[in-house]
Amino acid sequence: MNKGELIKAISTKAGASSDAEAGRCLDAFISVVKDTLKKGDKVTIAGFGTFSISKRKARTGVNPQTGAKLQIPAMKVPKFKAGSNFKKVVK
Repeated sequence: MNKGELIKAISTKAGASSDAEAGRCLDAFISVVKDTLKKGDKVTIAGFGTFSISKRKARTGVNPQTGAKLQIPAMKVPKFKAGSNFKKVVK
């Protein structure tokens, strides 16, 4: 399912007046999650899961084409942990 198909499905399920309205709602949700994670907080949706930030330590990697070693810097990465109800649905 791509973003367009997701918007149509949201519009249908929620009884939105238009696909454009559903699209704005989806874009707003994504924006709020990004802004919250950027501030260092997490977003928890009961029955669905938790969006959070995870820290990766700096490490040494290897370029697969040349075999040369390179330093990969420490970074923050987004993470999603599915809730137990969500896991049961896709089981």
